[in-house]
Amino acid sequence: MNLAIRHIEADLGESWADSFHDDRHKDLRADFVIANPPFNFDEWDGAKLRGDPRWVYGDPPPGNANFAWVQHFLSHLAPTGTAGFVLANGALSVQGLEGEIRKKIIEADLVDCILALPTNLFFGTTIPVTLWFLTKSKRANGHRDRQGQTLFIDARSLGSMVTRVQRVLSSSEVSQVAETYRAWRGKASNPEYADVVGFCRSATIDEIKAFDCSLSPGRYVGFEAADEAEPASEFVSRLTATMGTQLAEVNRLGGELMSMLERLEHDG
Repeated sequence: MNLAIRHIEADLGESWADSFHDDRHKDLRADFVIANPPFNFDEWDGAKLRGDPRWVYGDPPPGNANFAWVQHFLSHLAPTGTAGFVLANGALSVQGLEGEIRKKIIEADLVDCILALPTNLFFGTTIPVTLWFLTKSKRANGHRDRQGQTLFIDARSLGSMVTRVQRVLSSSEVSQVAETYRAWRGKASNPEYADVVGFCRSATIDEIKAFDCSLSPGRYVGFEAADEAEPASEFVSRLTATMGTQLAEVNRLGGELMSMLERLEHDG
């Protein structure tokens, strides 16, 4: 369906298949992999795939397929290939078996860029998600030598609400993020990259290890300085007023909900 609505032609084979248990493209080594796997998928029957050749960095836990997807994508990359995919934010810092796999992937210097996105971008869920960009070679395809480095971008403050439940990134915001990544990779036609406090930062593997191999961009980009032109007393007053308005709206909606429930009870 994703391919169809975007007018992308692809050979999906003669029948449906299971990526984990019936991989129809075992010998494929792609320059690019783009994917949107199901988040925290727990019914993937992973116990039957212990020791699978794709699990180079460790057996994923049977109850969560996140790092099975990650290693599946890596297994299909060419020696200079790059994968871009969406994962739930929990994969950034989860510990246990998944944490060990993430640590080994970081130590193998495969993590090129981690991009944190804001909430409400999807129709089916309001949760924030993260884009992962992994690459088999940080020296390939005409880019600068990025060995031992990972770019973190925190875009959680971008976008605007177009409805009560839907957020949209503007074309200029998308360009801002894309140009930041391009500049960091270092093609000659791109502007020179520079860290921006609160938005982006290039970190080393040693720095990532110091944060227990967490890949949460907020840990690395820091925070923008507060507006010094606004006195603290005015900031507190503005925050108090905002909270008061929001609490009043919560009470109003709660009243409407109770009225609806009472009408349903009466009608029933």
